[in-house]
Amino acid sequence: MASRETFRGRIGITYEDSEPDPCPTASPGDAPNVLLILLDDTGFGNLGCYGSTIETPNMDALAANGLRYNNFHVTPLCSPTRACVLTGRNHHAVGISTITAQGDAGFPNLRGRISRHAATLAEMLSEEGFATFALGKWHLNPNAHGSAAGPHDEWPLQRGFDRFYGFLSGATPQFDPDLTYDNHPATPPRTPEEGYHLTEDLVDHAIEFVNDVKGIRPETPFFMYFATGAMHYPHQAPKTYIDKYRGRFDEGWDVLRERYFERQIELGVIPPGTRLPPSNPGVQPWDRLSENERKFVCRLQEAWAGFLEHTDVQIGRLIDHLRAAGHLDNTVVILTADNGTSQNGGPYGVMNAGASARRNAANDGQTVGAKLGRPDPEEDFDAIQQKLEDIGGPHSNSDIPWGWSQVGNTPLRWYKQDTHGGGVRVPMIIHYPTGIQDAGGVRNQFHYATDIAPTILEIVNAEPRSHYRGYDQMPIAGTSLAYTLGEADSRTRKPIQHFEMMGNRSLWHDGWKAVTRHEIGDDYSDDDWELYHLDQDFSEYNNLAGAEPERLQKMIDMWWVEAGRHGVLPLDDRLFGQRPTRPGTYAYRFVPPMGRVPRAQSPAIGRRKWSLTADVEILDASTEGVIYVQGSALNGLSLFVHDARLCLAYKELGNLTLGHSTTTLPSGRMRVGLVFEPGNANTGTIALMVEGQVVGSIAVPDVATIGKMRAVQVGRDRHASITDAYEAPFEFTGVVYSVDVRIEPG
Repeated sequence: MASRETFRGRIGITYEDSEPDPCPTASPGDAPNVLLILLDDTGFGNLGCYGSTIETPNMDALAANGLRYNNFHVTPLCSPTRACVLTGRNHHAVGISTITAQGDAGFPNLRGRISRHAATLAEMLSEEGFATFALGKWHLNPNAHGSAAGPHDEWPLQRGFDRFYGFLSGATPQFDPDLTYDNHPATPPRTPEEGYHLTEDLVDHAIEFVNDVKGIRPETPFFMYFATGAMHYPHQAPKTYIDKYRGRFDEGWDVLRERYFERQIELGVIPPGTRLPPSNPGVQPWDRLSENERKFVCRLQEAWAGFLEHTDVQIGRLIDHLRAAGHLDNTVVILTADNGTSQNGGPYGVMNAGASARRNAANDGQTVGAKLGRPDPEEDFDAIQQKLEDIGGPHSNSDIPWGWSQVGNTPLRWYKQDTHGGGVRVPMIIHYPTGIQDAGGVRNQFHYATDIAPTILEIVNAEPRSHYRGYDQMPIAGTSLAYTLGEADSRTRKPIQHFEMMGNRSLWHDGWKAVTRHEIGDDYSDDDWELYHLDQDFSEYNNLAGAEPERLQKMIDMWWVEAGRHGVLPLDDRLFGQRPTRPGTYAYRFVPPMGRVPRAQSPAIGRRKWSLTADVEILDASTEGVIYVQGSALNGLSLFVHDARLCLAYKELGNLTLGHSTTTLPSGRMRVGLVFEPGNANTGTIALMVEGQVVGSIAVPDVATIGKMRAVQVGRDRHASITDAYEAPFEFTGVVYSVDVRIEPG
């Protein structure tokens, strides 16, 4: 039987002999707003106020009028950090041991979704009367649950947010994103040619969400979770931002890393006496790169820098709006990152991240593989010179090499995915004028991603409840850092913190850190543990494992205790494709009208036989338009009708192959389509079909990236057009009744 709400008045026959409830729900109008900004793949040294030469004046201004933290830590990957930040619990404990791409692996620590026994900040704050908004990257539900078909139970609106505008997967193109608005797919309001960029769109909607609430209910505080796609690849920004950095990195990553390091000491963001560790293994010395290699890797970094500055400008636009509307002084702004700068680009960087068939890549763009990757470059540096100007634009999907990633993580070791400092120590800025007395200060207390939620709850004076939405709640594991707003020199109140990611492990306790970098497939008992006294060795320079074996063993033992307490076990270092999942889908039927099918849910065509059959009606000889599109302007295919012929555009890494039927199409209802037959050495043939008969054949010179052709549209090519053989959206002027895609099980 459902429980009844408590009523403390008196019910009579009429209102005249009745008394209303004397204690209506109190308005939280005196509570501050909260803006939580989470950058992606942004290392400790990447912001200007943390030593970078990249211009980030708006984030720097938040630091100048707030506080910078130099001892703030997160998990080494995005989904786990987001789970920690939004719940205040450790990521294994809530079911997110690593990224959520493939969903439930069958163990409590990897369910691919946040446990209902761990309420999100949105669920907690909505109970306190806050309006709650999420914008940008979500990445907290399995890929298979990211389309309009659902299930929707782990989407933002089902986890406490009133409004959502962004993308559900781990990465999306900035000029052609897979957008979700509240609970349904959405189309970008403009094209790249019309000036569209995702970060600008996110800020537009963030401003709108605030105005929608404050215009009608000005006393209502808001909690906004603003999670950019930046700085995850693809690194894409308006060309003017990228061109601004032309030549600024020509001195090379060895020189720039030293320069960042010197600036960090001058800024006081790292302590005097910090030593810069040697380059990470696999980073090529700058003087050993050829001229064309240098041109390529510099352009990759110029795109990265332009992307960051563009992101900073958009954050500034949001902050300026809050200031102009009179909200900023009563808003707690927390800005941080989900992990350090990425190692996914390998030793030389790539024009198209994840495109090589030889790389290990999950569907959402996360690469997790051997720590040092392949020693040989993936690019032909002489041939790629012709495409340098494409880097950072809609026709590239670039990622930076280890040398630049190491610069971004200055002065720390290693990268994203690692539990050394480069993977888990990130910038954090808090701006709260009414709560901070020493604006511009630096705080060095150790804190962790789980500490953000209890900090926010303390500042807004909200006590977490034992039940939310009918579920008992596990205790919040984080330690509020609100005390640091006014206590510059106090010791940290954090007692201990463990880390684990695909076998990489570490433990922080009382200023010391034990850490091991696990190689996939190795026996865990063979891992070499290192020991650092972080209170005296900021950059993890001096490994004391040999000098203090007893302390090290004690900390290793403590790690196992923490692992048991917080659900870390079983350890699992398998790549995502090696984890068992439900059987794949081999047959799809699409019936318009329908929204765009996101990348992760579209047919997983690959280098095995597959076919497409469309039931269409050709009205007359003038009927034309797109029947089916899959992929993007970089890697994709489009089946369309033009000049009464069935046509195909096939694009691989920007290289276009066009073909058409040898005969014209008659009027009437018919079945048209194609059949793909794989060949040898990454080649293939696509036969064009009408009523089961071959009417044309196209030799495809390279199918290495055919598996990257994701995202489906039926009846139009509204997003990034596959080809300029027609003018998008080139809607079909006949009738598309259905499209069936059949993939042969491999």
